[in-house]
Amino acid sequence: MKAQFKYAFRTGFHVRGLAFIVIFIMFLVFAVLGALGFLPLAARIAAVSLGGTAIAAMMVFNIVSDVSIVRRMFAAPGAYLYALTPAPRKRILLSSIITMAAMDIVTMAAVIAGEVLLAINMSEGGEGRIVWEALRSAGASDVMYGIWGVALLLAGYFLVMMLILFCMTVRKSLFYNKPVGGLLTAALALAIIYIVNLLSFILAPFGEVSRFAIFFTISLGRVGSALYVPLTLIEAAVLFILTSKLMERKVNI
Repeated sequence: MKAQFKYAFRTGFHVRGLAFIVIFIMFLVFAVLGALGFLPLAARIAAVSLGGTAIAAMMVFNIVSDVSIVRRMFAAPGAYLYALTPAPRKRILLSSIITMAAMDIVTMAAVIAGEVLLAINMSEGGEGRIVWEALRSAGASDVMYGIWGVALLLAGYFLVMMLILFCMTVRKSLFYNKPVGGLLTAALALAIIYIVNLLSFILAPFGEVSRFAIFFTISLGRVGSALYVPLTLIEAAVLFILTSKLMERKVNI
């Protein structure tokens, strides 16, 4: 499994790592020039705007790098080495997921934090000081609500990742060489999304149910919203188990 981490990291870091280094240097240069007072107002606005663009660019590079890791599992020639590795599919799949998640989360968290700090430090009239004071005065309930919000975002990220990997595995196994395999895979993805939406009814006793066309939402309070995290992680875990089982069965390259 250690070797799988290494290969997945090498595959996903090539493009992503270069983009992250360039963005990091850009933030560092702007921060230093701003701290020294060398940037006029127009330049500060441009710096913050470029920082926002850098967030979008980093997201794109992360997606491209993740696609490279996924292709290593399902497309030749990398998939041949992946398939012949003498290890359970769940371990190999887990190594790829952890690698993608770690690089995605670290790079996006660093870039977003850099943009926020850049915007605060380049603000005028003491807005930065006001923001820092507001953060320091946040109560325990506000901090916990923020933590649960981040946890829910990460849980949703893992669920989306597993949905994509599960559908790709089904396409390469159960629906391989089927005349309408692509349509069947798309229909399966939509069905899973709807099932996940319906599973939210488990949390109905803790909130208020709202309907939007054929979809439903459960409005929960600050305490109840934390229940979404374990539910979402359980859904992602079920998809992980199904994906690993299908990979053990047969994946056509």
